[in-house]
Amino acid sequence: MEEGKGREEFERIWYFKQEDLCRRERLSKIGLLDRLLAKTGSLHEYEETLKKKLITELFSRAMGVE
Repeated sequence: MEEGKGREEFERIWYFKQEDLCRRERLSKIGLLDRLLAKTGSLHEYEETLKKKLITELFSRAMGVE
């Protein structure tokens, strides 16, 4: 009985940890996009590519498309 409860508790904690990591990753990407959008002047090609990728990824998630 105790072993089952321990496993359930572990799975519950693991689930919340995964959710937290996903949220942190999303916030990190939003912060990066914010810095790219705030840059004055022209962006390097790799920065422009990253900006477009982040916009596509973040907005597709917001719209429920993966």
